[in-house]
Amino acid sequence: MCSLCAGETLGASDARAGGQLARLRELEADGTARITLAECLDECNRGDVIVARSGRSAQRRPHRPVWLERVAGDDLTGALAAWLAHGGPGFEPLPTALVQHVIEKTPGRTGQSSS
Repeated sequence: MCSLCAGETLGASDARAGGQLARLRELEADGTARITLAECLDECNRGDVIVARSGRSAQRRPHRPVWLERVAGDDLTGALAAWLAHGGPGFEPLPTALVQHVIEKTPGRTGQSSS
């Protein structure tokens, strides 16, 4: 996830101590996800950018990472957590709640959106 835009979507209106990064750190603490912070994912016009990759159990299936924007708050983070707990990209269909948050990426062209 992008460390520079973490918490940007909800900003000061987020009542959660530690904001969105704290929510995602909980997913890491309970073993749902491994969080890797990148200083910049070159999608600065978006907020709370996350790149979801499948876990080891799904890596034998063909898949591409799924780029998401503005995934913030308890509901969307819950949908993300459930999806990742079931394998995520290449293993489980994207939850309806996250569909509108997908960033279409052109393979091999990081930082440029095809939409």
